[in-house]
Amino acid sequence: MHLSRRGLLYGSAGAAAVSLAGCGAGEESASLTGFTGISMPTDTSERWVIEGKALESNLKGLGYDVIHQNAKDVVEDQIAQIQSMVDEGVEFLVIAAIDNTSLGQVLADAKDKGVTVIAYDRLILETPDVDFYASFDNYQVGVLQATHIIDRLGMRDNPGPFNIELFSGDLGDNNSQYFFMGGLDTLESFIYEGKVLIPSGQTEQEPTATAGWSGDAAQTRMSDLLGEFYDDDETELHAVLSPYDGISRGVVAALVDADYEPGTGGFPVVTGQDAEAASVKAIKDGTGQTETVFKDTRQLAHTVTGMVKAIVDGGDPEVNDLGTYDNGFKFVPSLLLEPVDVTADNYKEVIVDSEYLTEEQIDAGEA
Repeated sequence: MHLSRRGLLYGSAGAAAVSLAGCGAGEESASLTGFTGISMPTDTSERWVIEGKALESNLKGLGYDVIHQNAKDVVEDQIAQIQSMVDEGVEFLVIAAIDNTSLGQVLADAKDKGVTVIAYDRLILETPDVDFYASFDNYQVGVLQATHIIDRLGMRDNPGPFNIELFSGDLGDNNSQYFFMGGLDTLESFIYEGKVLIPSGQTEQEPTATAGWSGDAAQTRMSDLLGEFYDDDETELHAVLSPYDGISRGVVAALVDADYEPGTGGFPVVTGQDAEAASVKAIKDGTGQTETVFKDTRQLAHTVTGMVKAIVDGGDPEVNDLGTYDNGFKFVPSLLLEPVDVTADNYKEVIVDSEYLTEEQIDAGEA
């Protein structure tokens, strides 16, 4: 089993924010108006809907014209929408890619027309025409998820062994590898000690991947794993490392179908990400998923708005990482925000008190 090292990910990147001197952002800013195209990947995940609207509102609040479109999980539609934005004369593109290797040609055209390209939360690969990347510390997301499992199961003091299964996200999303590596690296010492067993033997990203981040696909795979590796009374599943709430809910559904009872001591620990209302409700009520990682998407939208404004105003956008995110052509200057672990103990403080979701939305399971 190959385990990637965090040191290789972070290279020489500094933790403090720095100004990206010499990028030329301010040299042509005198005529910029802030005209921005926003391309979101889907409308089936709450976060992308919330973020798209927040970005649009923030940029319009600065007096900038905005084109905001959602490609609804169709790569060809996203390419066509971005091309249309370029043809309309946008000066900035903010893109959360569906497939991070599919945009090379359209971004080459955008760059020929002087457009500044900001990859939003998902790094765009295999093109030199990405100027900036704004996201969260995605490796740390996996660290938080795995640490939750370690703490909930008391691994440091209990000899185990503990049976765990691993899930990762869509292979077309570059973030998936960071979530996965953060989690696997954190579990590494416990695996080598024999405290953690993975009965399926599926410890690489490809066999654990979930196409389209689909909850249905996750439910099917979890059901298959339970049927093949946990069909006797002696093999008990203790935890599932899941990278995203939609996947987590699919995992929980499969566990329930297999007669695991939520809210009991025998129900596996299940992690997640994105603080979707249905998952926060389960965490609050103790009915399945036990953790989610909150990435305050309003903060990310605010950060990207600030990047656009800095360039329009003749300055350089703030970045805090120059050596982590290699897209195949270069290390893309990045601004990374910190994710937050959310459990039943702190959901009110982190989610409700910050007005991300109300108690009523959580109780209804809908944002």
